[in-house]
Amino acid sequence: MENSKSLRESKERKAGQIIRIEQEQLTRHLDKIVRGTVEETLNAMLDAEADRLCQAGRYERTQKRQDTRAGHYKRNLDTQAGPVQLKIPKLRTLTFETAIIERYKRRESSVEEALIEMYLAGVSVRRVEDITEALWGTRVSPGTVSNLNKKVYERIEQWINNPIEGEYSYVFLDGIWLKRCWAGEVKNVSVLVAIGVDQDGCRQVLGVQEGAKEDKESWTRFLRYLKSRGLQGVKLFVSDKCLGLVESLADFYPKAQWQRCVVHFYRNVFTAVPKGRVKEVAAMLKAIHAQEDRQAAEEKITAVTKKLKGMKLSNAAKIVEDGAKETLSYYDFPSQHWRSIRTNNPLERLMREIRRRTRVVGAFPDGQSALMLVAARLRHVSGTRWGTRQYLNMGRLTENAVEMA
Repeated sequence: MENSKSLRESKERKAGQIIRIEQEQLTRHLDKIVRGTVEETLNAMLDAEADRLCQAGRYERTQKRQDTRAGHYKRNLDTQAGPVQLKIPKLRTLTFETAIIERYKRRESSVEEALIEMYLAGVSVRRVEDITEALWGTRVSPGTVSNLNKKVYERIEQWINNPIEGEYSYVFLDGIWLKRCWAGEVKNVSVLVAIGVDQDGCRQVLGVQEGAKEDKESWTRFLRYLKSRGLQGVKLFVSDKCLGLVESLADFYPKAQWQRCVVHFYRNVFTAVPKGRVKEVAAMLKAIHAQEDRQAAEEKITAVTKKLKGMKLSNAAKIVEDGAKETLSYYDFPSQHWRSIRTNNPLERLMREIRRRTRVVGAFPDGQSALMLVAARLRHVSGTRWGTRQYLNMGRLTENAVEMA
């Protein structure tokens, strides 16, 4: 009985090995077929492109012929189907530059994009090497990763310096603090960001620039950068009350109004309020911005200030008295836009996404690398539905201007 059982188990093991071997052989065979198809297709496309440049097929004699073939040279290309060998046509007089495979390129663009994405996501160079070897069977050298980064840096640099076309009635400004590590010392570096709402009502990233810190000098340089690239038509800037920002706005856009972010203002008031009374004070502050017009809101500010003094919250009362009117600029614009322009939330949400993406990096080696990663993420987001979906109906702004006139 035992011999029969062991014999049966032995046969099952052998059958499992046979199935496994056959599956492996089948997988290798399919990979070979797919790779061969990819190689054949790419070479056929290269031949067709050579015929187009020559304006005649191989061995074809016509009056329109511009050049003749001079053989080919072989090049290896790593694809997702595996390594393939290409036969790049050579022409006697013209230079064969194909749109299918870039000159001297050795990998599919999807592979290069994946490498760049990994690096920009904060994956270390050594880890990128390991991942590429696991995925594509070829190990990417640190020099290759470095060269790819230089290419993407050039594209991002060009993107953040492109001219700003059209007019942007509403512009949101904010900065994000990141850490950089140099010679063992960790310091803060700020990246300043501007987004705007164009005439179609869509949000666009207008600019991103490194700032030494969020002070007047940094904001002045940032606004000069936006102005020089063509930012115009601004009717309202929305931001927190950053040091030196309001003064800089007056220098570059004297006709534009400034809206202090309501949420940041509330937080500023709460610093002077005991925790147990924050909820009560929050309701009082929200009542200011629930009024039907600016006059009613200003009257409410007076009432809230008086009530806070009666509650023995003199510091909170002074903050409201001195700064609450800075949060009422949105009343001069269409009521349908009030909810969207009285806070810096549109940019705050974008900043949270940036922070999520930069958290994996920890400390950057310098401010430039921090700027590039932030800009790369902003460039990606601007190309998604975020940048194409209508955020506001800007026709309301024209109607409001007519009514006020």
